[in-house]
Amino acid sequence: MTSERIALVTGANRGIGLAAARALQERGYTVLAGSRDGAAGWNLDVTRPEDIAAAAKRIGSAYGRLDVLINNAGVMVEPGFDRNTTGDVSMEQLRQTMDANFFGAVALTQALLPLLRNAPAARIVNVSSILGSMGLHADPQAPLYALKPFAYDVSKTALNSFTIHLAHLLRETTIKVNSAHPGWVRTAMGGEMAPLTPEEGARTVVWLATLDDDGPTGGFFQSEGREVLPW
Repeated sequence: MTSERIALVTGANRGIGLAAARALQERGYTVLAGSRDGAAGWNLDVTRPEDIAAAAKRIGSAYGRLDVLINNAGVMVEPGFDRNTTGDVSMEQLRQTMDANFFGAVALTQALLPLLRNAPAARIVNVSSILGSMGLHADPQAPLYALKPFAYDVSKTALNSFTIHLAHLLRETTIKVNSAHPGWVRTAMGGEMAPLTPEEGARTVVWLATLDDDGPTGGFFQSEGREVLPW
C-alpha cells in the first residue's frame, strides 16, 4: 500500500473541481481528476456503473486506499435559478439531475468506501449548495427564498441527507464526512455575474478535504467564513 495521500475529485475538468484538484496537488496530494471527458482527466461519469466499478478497481490496484473523495460532479438542467419549476419540471429533467447530483455520488462513495476505510483518516466532501437548505427555502426572509429550481434543489437536499447518514454510519471511525456550499461561483453553471472565482469557491471544499483530526463531521459549511448552514 502506498504512503502517498490519494485524492479523487469528480467533475475535475473545470470550475470548482479543477480548482480543488489543483489546490490539493499544491498540498502534496496525488490527485485523480475524474471527468466525463477522458481527455481532461480520468474517465469517470458517475452516472455510469461501469465507470464507477473501473475507478474502484483502478484505485485499489494502484494505491490500495483513498484518503480523500470529493463528490463534486453535478448538473443543472433547468433553464435557470430564478423561478419555481415544481409544477413543470419534466420527469426526464428530474431523473437526469438526481442521477448526476445524488445517485452518482452515493454509488461512487459506496464503491470506494472499502478504500476510504483503508486510509488512516479519510475525508469525504459532498459539494452541495445553499439551495439544498430546506430551512432557508422555508424562510421568507432568506435571500434565496425566490430561487426554487426544483430538480436542482431537491438533488442537493438529498445529497445533504446522505452526508448526515454517512457521517452517522462512520461516527466511530476516523473518516469525516461533510457538505460544502462553495458560494456563487463564476462557472458554466454559476454564470459570469457570480462574485467568486473557482479558486475562492473551492476554499471550503479543500478545507473540509484536509481537516485535522479534531475537525467537524456531519456538517454543512459555506465558503464565507466557514459558517455552518441550516439543513
